[in-house]
Amino acid sequence: MKILLAVDGSKNAMDAVECLIAHAGWYRERPAVELVTVHLPVPKLPNLSKVVGRKELQRYYEEEGAANLARAAKRLAGAGIAFEKRVLVGGIAESIAEHADRNGCDLIMIGTRGMSATANVLLGSTATKVLQIARVPVLLVR
Repeated sequence: MKILLAVDGSKNAMDAVECLIAHAGWYRERPAVELVTVHLPVPKLPNLSKVVGRKELQRYYEEEGAANLARAAKRLAGAGIAFEKRVLVGGIAESIAEHADRNGCDLIMIGTRGMSATANVLLGSTATKVLQIARVPVLLVR
């Protein structure tokens, strides 16, 4: 089984990591994990490319992504669960769903703040959007 585990460095994301670790024994074989974080693209401003080059921008995304992945990677490694780290750039829900689809993931795990249905309708939610657009099952961890 291949699981996309989406994290952003938050406590809610770590709850999803802990859930995966706690239930890894449910599978015949240890799951392969795509540990993913998504960075929104820097807005395209006039003349930005004259000040910040493509390499610097990519380094920025990688450094920010590494910070978001660090705690989750440490916990997974400590639990003996193999994983591949990925830093994606784009819309958060769209990037998660597309990556899962492109890479043959069987499940998406994502932490959620556990807002009420009313709050979700008013505020929206990355997890809710992933649920709506993903082609694979999504496990929300609260």
